[in-house]
Amino acid sequence: MKPTPLSQLAVVSAGQGAPKDNEFSESGIPFVRAGSLEALLSGKKESELELVSPETAKLRRLKTYPKGTILFAKSGMSATKDRVYVLQNPAHVVSHLATLIPKDGAHVDYLRLALKRFPPSSLIKDPAYPAIGLGEIENFEIPIPEEFDNQIRIAHLLGRVERLIVQRNQHLQQLDDLLKSVFLEMFGDPVRNEKGWTPAPLEQLGSINRGVSKHRPRNDPKLLGGPHPLIQTGEVSNAGTYITTYTQTYSDLGFAQSKLWPAGTLCITIAANIAQTGILTFDACFPDSVVGFLAHEGESNTLYVLGLFWFFQAILEKNAPAAAQKNINLEILRALSVPKPPIELQREFAAIVEKVEGIKSRHQQSLTDLEALYGALSQQAFKGELDLSRVALPAAPLEGEEPVVAVVPTPINTPVIALPETDLLLPALENRAHLLPLLRFWLAAYRGQLDSTPFSVQHFMAAAQNRLAELHPDNDFELGASDYEHIKAWVFEALASGRLAQAFDDAGNRIELKAAQA
Repeated sequence: MKPTPLSQLAVVSAGQGAPKDNEFSESGIPFVRAGSLEALLSGKKESELELVSPETAKLRRLKTYPKGTILFAKSGMSATKDRVYVLQNPAHVVSHLATLIPKDGAHVDYLRLALKRFPPSSLIKDPAYPAIGLGEIENFEIPIPEEFDNQIRIAHLLGRVERLIVQRNQHLQQLDDLLKSVFLEMFGDPVRNEKGWTPAPLEQLGSINRGVSKHRPRNDPKLLGGPHPLIQTGEVSNAGTYITTYTQTYSDLGFAQSKLWPAGTLCITIAANIAQTGILTFDACFPDSVVGFLAHEGESNTLYVLGLFWFFQAILEKNAPAAAQKNINLEILRALSVPKPPIELQREFAAIVEKVEGIKSRHQQSLTDLEALYGALSQQAFKGELDLSRVALPAAPLEGEEPVVAVVPTPINTPVIALPETDLLLPALENRAHLLPLLRFWLAAYRGQLDSTPFSVQHFMAAAQNRLAELHPDNDFELGASDYEHIKAWVFEALASGRLAQAFDDAGNRIELKAAQA
């Protein structure tokens, strides 16, 4: 690896001033602002941004940046966010964004991934006034492999894991959306009380009281660093359904001036982040910026009440009085009128939530494993410690795959693959250590069906996952990154033994894996 300044790898410049609001059009070329990057990285289309007509572009002398230009913020708070985006189409760009047009010998996605690993925000001198000069960007060095092909290999390898991470995040979001759909199906919109349930103030469903933090200042070191878990508003806001971790603790002195809440308490934030919720999975203290709700037996179920806040949160936040920061008082929450359906129906909903949360937990663990894998691979890749000789060089996209440019995965069309029943299945479901023999058995069966059809790891994994679900629908067994590594190892063995062979598809201009013909 050779440290190389960006000026040798790309043409470095910045965008231009934005047109006035009334100068944007219904059609034209997209205009990318610094604030656009987050949405674009989340899958928003460039065509959904503000559009500039050719006439306005000419009047404003706006430069059009080509597809493949790398963007990141160089000034303002956006410069601290480390968002790196590659244009998928020609676009105009705001002056707050740095633009990098890769030169010959620099692979666009390698540069993007390198800038994720070595973020330009490290060049910011004053965090209070974040700014990065173009000269500093030009001199910013990133490691470059001696061989251009190894840039492609690294981008391909990291891009595969990156797409799996995006996919896992999408799965988690889909499960959250599923729970909201189930809530609406069972109870209707609680804000409008569509199903006409008996309305009741929230305090009728359970007790609602503030957390306790009597001592000032609250962050006095004498209060902290002991054995008693302390939950902060940020941990509630980021919890999802359950609060399973904490980063701060009270000493005995801190514990004495606070209050211990039991596991199962619904925590509700009432300052800064309004009406965000999470359920304690352990006994803990929290400050008076958080409210604790304890359901009355026979009146409400905690998971039902948590579901109510999915729909009331935005309303409570919108109506919260703002002084130095937004906040709501206890009386507003206690008096909040909510539907009160039968407790049996609430418990039925809670049972569904528990089932889905179990699936989410496994997805979350898979996501954590993938992020750890990405971090390790990225570190090794940019230190030059990866053995790239076993990483296939995709001269063109492999069958069923897209080039590594955007982080949003392309849907996969999976052909019919018949994976037979076998006595290897039950041991694999009972103990993941026994999964490898099952995968190898099914891989051999899949190879035997290929004929002239290209081999696809993605298609096989999708078929195996579907087959597991068909044979054991009550088992939430999920293939993950470690299983992908087992499959990849089998592919290398099959290539070495001649059971699989690489072939170039001239018509499709791509490399394919085919079953070797006897």
